[in-house]
Amino acid sequence: MSSSASSLDTPRTWPRSLPFYYGWVNVVFASLAMTATLPGRTHGLGLITEKLLADLELDRVSFAHINLASSLIGAAFCVPTGWLIDRVGVRSVLVLVTAVLGISVIGMSEVSGGASLLVGLILVRGFGQSALSITSIAVIGKWFRRRLGVAMGVFAVLLTFGFIGSVLTMGAAVDAWGWRPAWQSLGLIVLGLATLFWLFVRSTPEGCGLPPDEAPTIELSEVDRCGDFTFRQALWTPAFWVLALGSGAFNLVWSGVTLFNESILAERGFGPNVAVEIMAILTGVGLIANLAAGAVATRTRVVKLLGVGLALLAAALVSFPTIDGLLGVRLYAVAIGLSGGVITVVFFAAWGNLFGRAQLGRIQGAAQLATVLASALGPVVMANGQASTGDYAPVFYALAGVVAMLAVAAFLAPLPRVVQEA
Repeated sequence: MSSSASSLDTPRTWPRSLPFYYGWVNVVFASLAMTATLPGRTHGLGLITEKLLADLELDRVSFAHINLASSLIGAAFCVPTGWLIDRVGVRSVLVLVTAVLGISVIGMSEVSGGASLLVGLILVRGFGQSALSITSIAVIGKWFRRRLGVAMGVFAVLLTFGFIGSVLTMGAAVDAWGWRPAWQSLGLIVLGLATLFWLFVRSTPEGCGLPPDEAPTIELSEVDRCGDFTFRQALWTPAFWVLALGSGAFNLVWSGVTLFNESILAERGFGPNVAVEIMAILTGVGLIANLAAGAVATRTRVVKLLGVGLALLAAALVSFPTIDGLLGVRLYAVAIGLSGGVITVVFFAAWGNLFGRAQLGRIQGAAQLATVLASALGPVVMANGQASTGDYAPVFYALAGVVAMLAVAAFLAPLPRVVQEA
């Protein structure tokens, strides 16, 4: 870690005096930070889309183009954010990104047309979906190694409740006040979180005078032992690309099937009530999978866990076009939910487990870039595939084939080799 990062976190006695490891405090605030990405995520923007379009007199095609452009440009925020995390410390970056996101959300509540909306969406996508997502994961990754899987499992569970609560609250606020006052209030809340993060989040255990969460070297086999990889070294490992592409493939599928969930199910003869039930199953099953995956996500297992998640996803995709009953569609939802729960925890836990803490920000930033781009392309792939054939089935089969190949690659990918000191 650089000297500038160390100077920001001079040792403090009160984290050392607590009866539990202070990293668990970081887990709680990291979940708050990830919840605060709501205004930059599709499900958050979906809460205001219809009212925003009516207010600005925009058609859906124009908005779709603006949204895609903002997602792609916003993805570029991943790279400098990762560099800053490693350079100045995760705490300072978390506070800065959260504050700027809050200001950006407030500014977006004042947009008056397509051009200003594009600028607003670039900022909330870039600082929310991209920058704050990376930073919130690094808040945990910089503290944990031995119990990183468990920490990320807890983080994923807290995040599920955070997203559910924030969506319900914001949905009610938009209905009661209109999108502009609700969006402005959300921005003020996010801005206020920056102060809490400055008060309670710490960049590293060493900065608080605490030992890192690592098992003694003597207890580890050669395959378990992992040094700190540089960003360039991480990019040269097959595991990095399997994880980045596998997680990206899941995000592409997830964004497509959830955005067009009602339309996809209607093609199989199911009504809107079934679409709502499917979303509930996805959330509930995903929550259980978060806990299970977190409990077993160790360095030696994390890439194989990705393979398990991708295999479940491929099975769900290939079987969906043949489903003709309610039991079948429920099993499809269970498989997608299990896959999502496993892959989410794997994405959170893998980078610190495999590549260490020294350049974790840059490594996660590159991986997050891949997943954000994939999420932006998911609805485009799904919509264009259906439009060209008149049926979602060919898209499902094609995606199932790609996901299955990535699952095989995950099972075959070797663990990154131990980095030896020069």
